[in-house]
Amino acid sequence: MAVNPQLFANGMPIPFLNELFVLSRHGVEFEVDKIPGVGKTRTRGTIYLSNIRMVFVAKMPVDFIAFDMPLLFVSDEKFKQPVFHCNNISGLVDPVVPDNENRALYSTHSFKILFKDGGCGTFVPLFFNLIASVRRAQQQSGAEPRADPLQAAQTPVDEMIRHAYVDPNDPTKIFLQQPTPESQLRRRSYQSQPA
Repeated sequence: MAVNPQLFANGMPIPFLNELFVLSRHGVEFEVDKIPGVGKTRTRGTIYLSNIRMVFVAKMPVDFIAFDMPLLFVSDEKFKQPVFHCNNISGLVDPVVPDNENRALYSTHSFKILFKDGGCGTFVPLFFNLIASVRRAQQQSGAEPRADPLQAAQTPVDEMIRHAYVDPNDPTKIFLQQPTPESQLRRRSYQSQPA
């Protein structure tokens, strides 16, 4: 997890090397706790889902502009369909700890994505398929759990999109082509590079 990852001027997250954005979903409300200097907060905006991470970008930034959640670091994810409230996905996300920092200094965040506008029949299956695929790829590689969030780049996104069910009530946009092809700007790691 990272607060305020780098974004393009249009609000789209700057991709990592080999990162492919699968979809974006506007009209969601995002709730997260343990934001440094803020605590628990809730705001509306757009969620972007890629083969590496999920990034929430606030529509009207107050406490933060964006929140980045590596798929390898997400756990205890649950989809809920309450009778008198909107559908939502909740879970936990571990922080991306800088190489020279102690993990004990960082706590796990709980998050909730509430689907306020329209259905979620496109977003939810793709989200759970990506999470399962990322975990499967990590197990097959034999890498230690939560080592490098960029390991998820090997996820077979093309196959998932080709077989995606599209819910007509869900305003999710599936990216058949990457949304910013003109940019060659790519991030190489979660760690900030020394100047």
